[in-house]
Amino acid sequence: MRIALFTNNYLPFCGGVTISVETLRRGLESSGHEAWVFGPRLAGAEDVSVKVVRYPSIPVATYPEFALAVPYSRRIDRLVTALDFDVIHAHHPFLLGPAARRLARRNRRPLVFTYHTRYEKYAHYVPLPLGLVQAAALRISAGFAAQADAVLAPSAVIRDELHARGVRAPIAVVPTGVDLDRFRPGDRAAARRRLGVGDAEPLVLYVGRLDREKSVDRVLLAFERVASTLPAAQLVLVGQGTETQRLRRMAEALPVAERIRFLGLRPHHSLVECYQAADVFLFASETETQGLVLAEAAASGLPAVAVDAPGCDEVVRDGDTGILTKGDPAALAEAVIGLLLDPERRRAMARRAREIAERLFDVRLQVDRTLAVYADAVARLR
Repeated sequence: MRIALFTNNYLPFCGGVTISVETLRRGLESSGHEAWVFGPRLAGAEDVSVKVVRYPSIPVATYPEFALAVPYSRRIDRLVTALDFDVIHAHHPFLLGPAARRLARRNRRPLVFTYHTRYEKYAHYVPLPLGLVQAAALRISAGFAAQADAVLAPSAVIRDELHARGVRAPIAVVPTGVDLDRFRPGDRAAARRRLGVGDAEPLVLYVGRLDREKSVDRVLLAFERVASTLPAAQLVLVGQGTETQRLRRMAEALPVAERIRFLGLRPHHSLVECYQAADVFLFASETETQGLVLAEAAASGLPAVAVDAPGCDEVVRDGDTGILTKGDPAALAEAVIGLLLDPERRRAMARRAREIAERLFDVRLQVDRTLAVYADAVARLR
């Protein structure tokens, strides 16, 4: 098959949607299919393939790494028609999503839509009344899903929410996959040496964007409590975002500031050594559709402490592969301390986490399930 992937987020911008799109692209190509990516033009992008096509874009002053695609290009319209795609797959309901829908309808091809994001949770980025933006985000995203020929939901809770909002298009639950050959348990001591962490120092890890919706301030406050009980503990945060400087200032003001390290943005393939070096993964977001970093941690044999919230609870099995808890820093800290003080329990959770990842999050499962959705959508359109 020849598939067109339309996304508002793509390399070099790093985030869950980017990783999901790139993982799918690689998986489709390795399975013998042809995948093209249509995304925004971004500063620093160095595409090595003609199958990555960039729309003109407008930089976002408040988020320099990101840009808004201008969803109209006669050149790209002609290219899509000439390539005669079997499926057009949109990854957003805004900007390039409607462009994908228009091209799918014009060329009489099925439109598949992945509902990656709880869009209403990002309303604070729009300088308009919050309630108005949230309502519009819910209405537009559900409306777009309803107009697709098939919808992919990364978790069962998203599928159920879409059904409750009146979406009648076929919806398949397809979690974003993880490359299990890359993200796997490894040499903990070697990984720690590369990060400059001692063997005896309990290491707590956060990976993700440093943005408001990720609630990273809770991670810092929880770690303050952890370090007051375990003075040798360290916290490593990997990622960057609009809150980076505020979070750095917040960390510097804590009495355990010397135990906190911000590593900044790292290439996705290099994250595995961070997971392998850590003892516990700490995640406080309540806005996830799946929580891809939780799946990566599980694949790497790293137990997680996360907030008991939709999306996260489909990756972390409470008491089995990690601990789900309330969102306040005290509850998060208590769970982390309990795991750090119980290495036998951590090891059991690590083994089980890897087993769950192999069963549920193998990228090959994502590709196979997605191809089945494609085939069904093509057959129904004929």
